[in-house]
Amino acid sequence: MRHILVFFAVLLLSPFKGHVQTAKNTPSSEIFQSLQKLNFLGSVLYVAAHPDDENTRLISYFANEKKARTAYLSLTRGDGGQNMIGPELRELLGVLRTQELLAARRIDGGEQIFSRANDFGYSKHPKETLKIWNENQVLADVVWAIRNFKPDVIINRFDHRTPGTTHGHHTSSALLSVEAFDLTGDPKEYPEQLTYTETWQPKRLFFNTFWWFYGSRENFEKADKSKMLTADIGTYYPVLGVSNNEIASRSRSQHRSQGFGTLSVRGSENEYLELIKGTLPKDKTNIFEGVDTSWSRLEGGAAIGAILTQVEKTFNFMDPAEHIDELLQAYELIKELKDDHWREIKSKEIKKLILDVTGLYLEASAAESYTNPGESVEIDIEAINRSKVDVVLKSVLLSGKMTDEKDIALKENQKFNLTLNLEVPKNTAYTSPYWLNKKGSLGMYSVEKQEWIGKPETPKPFEAQFVLDFNGNSISFKKPVVHRYSERDKGELYRPFEILPKATARFDDKVLIFANAEPKKIPITVKAHADSVEGKVQLCFSKGWTVEQEIKSFKIAKKGDEQTLIFSMIPPSYEDESYITPLVKINGSEISKELVTISYDHIPTQSVLLPSEAKVVRLNIQKTGENIGYIMGAGDKVPESLEQIGYTVHLVDPKDITPENLKKFDALVVGIRAYNVVDELKFKQRYLLDYTKNGGNLIVQYNTSGRWDSQFPNIAPYPITLSRDRVTDENSNVEILAKNHPIVNFPNAITHEDFNGWVQERGLYFPNKWSGEFTPILSMNDQGEPKTNGSLIVAPYGKGHYIYTGLSFFRELPAGVPGAYKLFSNMLSLGKEKIDTDTQVKGKG
Repeated sequence: MRHILVFFAVLLLSPFKGHVQTAKNTPSSEIFQSLQKLNFLGSVLYVAAHPDDENTRLISYFANEKKARTAYLSLTRGDGGQNMIGPELRELLGVLRTQELLAARRIDGGEQIFSRANDFGYSKHPKETLKIWNENQVLADVVWAIRNFKPDVIINRFDHRTPGTTHGHHTSSALLSVEAFDLTGDPKEYPEQLTYTETWQPKRLFFNTFWWFYGSRENFEKADKSKMLTADIGTYYPVLGVSNNEIASRSRSQHRSQGFGTLSVRGSENEYLELIKGTLPKDKTNIFEGVDTSWSRLEGGAAIGAILTQVEKTFNFMDPAEHIDELLQAYELIKELKDDHWREIKSKEIKKLILDVTGLYLEASAAESYTNPGESVEIDIEAINRSKVDVVLKSVLLSGKMTDEKDIALKENQKFNLTLNLEVPKNTAYTSPYWLNKKGSLGMYSVEKQEWIGKPETPKPFEAQFVLDFNGNSISFKKPVVHRYSERDKGELYRPFEILPKATARFDDKVLIFANAEPKKIPITVKAHADSVEGKVQLCFSKGWTVEQEIKSFKIAKKGDEQTLIFSMIPPSYEDESYITPLVKINGSEISKELVTISYDHIPTQSVLLPSEAKVVRLNIQKTGENIGYIMGAGDKVPESLEQIGYTVHLVDPKDITPENLKKFDALVVGIRAYNVVDELKFKQRYLLDYTKNGGNLIVQYNTSGRWDSQFPNIAPYPITLSRDRVTDENSNVEILAKNHPIVNFPNAITHEDFNGWVQERGLYFPNKWSGEFTPILSMNDQGEPKTNGSLIVAPYGKGHYIYTGLSFFRELPAGVPGAYKLFSNMLSLGKEKIDTDTQVKGKG
């Protein structure tokens, strides 16, 4: 796993700051922008299915041009996608992509909301999607999001009227949004929510259409646009020195795990909104027509609007603190508003504005990045008033306890520091994404607290409360406890302050394959998250398996250090699949979780506690060959999986590909999407084909069609055409076409049973055309669709063999699927044994 220290720096050339925990000074241009947003009382909710589905151009447009409160509701966290920057998949990928969405929102100015839906992978139809998701629960979450956010306008990314033409999750997001539009105002619908929120009826709902939904630009030009609104999202913001579409490009580029980095776009561009529900504005330039977006919208709001409008007209860019008295006056009036919703939102906004105009820096930094329940840690409190405004620090509260230091006059640019001791209660929950705390289902995450549903992150457990006095106006500001530190090559860095167990244990290999009846040494690594930790680890296992010594002791002196315990495990004589778990016991407490750290430079460091377990598989498998070369693509764990069955795998740097270096390999495997992401391969492809021609065995795993340079050579020695064909039902029937081909006979006999227990899908991006030199091996299809024969095709080439496969081995091998191991072993062994192939099936797909 990559471990890249995260830092919350100001984004290069961006008018918006990086992670909020930096609490850096806000330039006058941004303060003015915030003031304009404070003066606007309208809201927009954008709805789609996954991270990276959102239209950042529209989100930025409404947030920064219209000044509306804007949010993106992503029904899933993107758990079922691929990862182009690291090894995180499934739940861990969902955590990474959640943070990428938050990074995007910090740039484009939007907010982020989720449902409990789990991205279980590609779905071809909303019927399948809503069957695997709990349709009623996800609909409830959409209603909950609307009732809480209270949008005046909802915009769907996808068309609810075209099921089966795109990802089933996409269409489902639109279907649920359209249905929820009519339910949110009815108190009889999901009445249990009304304990925490209230009903709400949006004004109108749109579909964010574009020409590609019509098949061509020509068709779109001819289309009836009587119910469409047009928005020019290319507007330039002189105060910020950047255009809206530039902001949107930088926002979208935060989706790095999906490879969505993009060039900035400038100039006028149109977005189109087709009315689906509600009333069409007569003024098609005003999506909020009929909605009072001024302060007059609220009882008692007119006086607030008058004050803030005057501040906006006379704003002093050279000295924003000049407006502190008017802002304080407006704040006091906002506190008296009867509308709970807008009072909470605008109080938060104006408090931030008060901090910004005075240059106030408030921070609570822990001496360590984490501690344990029942322990204590020093917290450095820092407060600086960087203006001429009279400010008094009345008190600081930490974990509900008030400090002895009170009524401290914060003189201009004079730093005030205070060191406090934070006592962490013994019952404090460990830091981890809340939606992973309890086991969910294939389609849904389990969230115990209603009020947490939709939140992007687990609420921070500890924060410091600063009570400040501004000329007799007392205001409280809360700051989460963070950890601030520095490194020589990066300078000042921030990361979240976390609560962790005293120790966790992990298996380095999540799947352990026993290819015979011999015992295996099972290393369990215990990591200390406190000093002077000692205890025991019990290896828990199922009937039929045997461990020589089930319980072993450990003792670790320093936090952060590790100790590896070796257990000897004996498999049953028969084929079997099971799970083993390490149970860490310390002073009467037990934990069976492992700590996974996700750390990249574009997101805050994430600590994730997941059940610590490994799959053990007793497998009667045969193999030939020893040395395998592996060219990594977008990232997968296939090399580690192959080592599980006795292969020696060498990771091949594309720069080192030469005819001489390839000779030593019994087979050569190209990782997933390698031709999409490794530019060097366009220059080395000829060497791979020469290796094959001279007797090598080349296996190429799936690539996405149309995502490489037009000058890229054919990825195969003979013509093949990649398509978007895929089989998403992991339980779909598989027919063996070439029953006598060596690839399904040697050294392991492949039968229909070997396709049982597959996870998430059969495969993706199958070829749909190929030349006569290729032999299709398997046939499969999703229900109601024609059969596809391109999941595994093989061709002799010279003295060797070329294999192209879209089967999702990158999911199946790390999941310990026995049949996938046998089939992959056969692929690696192809050509090592001659078997009669007279009856094999040949021809085009």
